[in-house]
Amino acid sequence: MSGHSKWSTIKRKKAATDAKRGQRFTRVAKEISVAAREGGGDSTSNFKLRLALERARMSNMPKDNIERAIKRGTGEDKSGIVFEEVSYEGYLQHGVALIVEAVTDNRNRAVAGLRHVLNRVGGSLGESGSVAWQFERNAYFGFVPHEHGEDELLDLAIESGANDMQYSDDLAEIFAPVEAFKDISDALESIGIVPDEAMLRMEPTNLLDLSSTDTLQVMKTIEQIEELDDVQNVYSNLNVTESAISALRDV
Repeated sequence: MSGHSKWSTIKRKKAATDAKRGQRFTRVAKEISVAAREGGGDSTSNFKLRLALERARMSNMPKDNIERAIKRGTGEDKSGIVFEEVSYEGYLQHGVALIVEAVTDNRNRAVAGLRHVLNRVGGSLGESGSVAWQFERNAYFGFVPHEHGEDELLDLAIESGANDMQYSDDLAEIFAPVEAFKDISDALESIGIVPDEAMLRMEPTNLLDLSSTDTLQVMKTIEQIEELDDVQNVYSNLNVTESAISALRDV
């Protein structure tokens, strides 16, 4: 999964524009609204809201935007817009398994946009459960380690309940069960680390290897799906290798 994360880092650097930042704010605001509607506006008792607020903080989302999103979810904002979470499963080109998580106020629009992208590349949507069995949900943290060494972070991760860590000078990644998310988040905060990514995400249990050329095709399709207004997260079982990242870096 390290390849996926490094490619995400490259994309974040390439997309550091006001337009992209505004799109990210919109997506995080939707996530906050859904979490607040389902579990209330208190993040101390609403774990899902806490996750969404963490993502807002990492995105440098203005406080006013956050407060409006919470009020929209709790019903204090009477705008009438109601967002709901939906997920889709299917296949990209070359048989790559796909899970898309969306937050939308219009299911028909969300699925139409996704189907349009997949149809163009020979992919397809499947029934619920058709590919989910190839994934499991885990906690994930990714950040630049700076002055924190591998041994220090490994000890912290293990003591906080993580089951794996990958380390390099430019990216440290911690993988853990869902239930360890809060303990790891608190432990990182205690040593002054604010992760670039901290989330619950779907991890493939087995990765699919493709050539660099085919990997490039699939990643372009994934980027097109990520650009859809209703899409929050996209997961696949594609193995993004170091050689593929080198080929993709300048695209």
